[in-house]
Amino acid sequence: MGEYPEIKLIAIDMDGTLLDANHQVSEENRHAIREAEEKGIKVVLSTGRAIRTVKDYAVSLELSSYLVTVNGSEIWGPDGELVERNPVSTSLIKWMWDMSKHHKTHFWAISSTGNWHNEMPEDFEKHVWLKFGFDVEDDKVRELILKDLEARKEFELSNSSLKNIEVNAQGINKAKGLKNVCDLLGISMNNVLAIGDSLNDVAMIKEAGIGVAMGNAQDAVKEAANWVTATNLESGVAKAIHKWAI
Repeated sequence: MGEYPEIKLIAIDMDGTLLDANHQVSEENRHAIREAEEKGIKVVLSTGRAIRTVKDYAVSLELSSYLVTVNGSEIWGPDGELVERNPVSTSLIKWMWDMSKHHKTHFWAISSTGNWHNEMPEDFEKHVWLKFGFDVEDDKVRELILKDLEARKEFELSNSSLKNIEVNAQGINKAKGLKNVCDLLGISMNNVLAIGDSLNDVAMIKEAGIGVAMGNAQDAVKEAANWVTATNLESGVAKAIHKWAI
């Protein structure tokens, strides 16, 4: 591969990247992942999703390694064990929930035990919260919320679509999660191929040895990447794996 690093780990985002419009993994993607695993390359799903909606995909893909979930708020081990958890404080979750009510926006929140959409549990203070998300159609309202969030300097801010804002604990992102996985495996981030489509993928794309943006990625993601592959509807993940890893 000449000047390019040897790939020992492939980090793949799920929605808009590995998965098609029906949340399915194409046969081409599935085959490329299997080839990589057979070559001894670790394949890690690195996603904003919680473990509850990731596990079945990891099992069906026969992955042998770690999972980075909720944008790095949790890392799960090869045997299904929780390796690390980085929660958002309950008081900050309450503050964001109040803000969503004030601006009348849709929201979602992920706790260690459940996903919540546009409603919160009565005993929300007893939950361990991992992420809060705003879903805002109005660009001006989204900008206002973003400014308030940035002003507090207590959050890691990203998105998984142009209409939303994803909020994690400060300093927690997919790159940080992957660095920890690399440490556990005894490899360098330089040996990582990272593939994604949204702002919550930018950190890992920048810090990986090779960062790849999907053809359907946001412009900021394409600018951060070393290479742009085909879209998630065209098995862009498989094309990236074949170009850079196998």
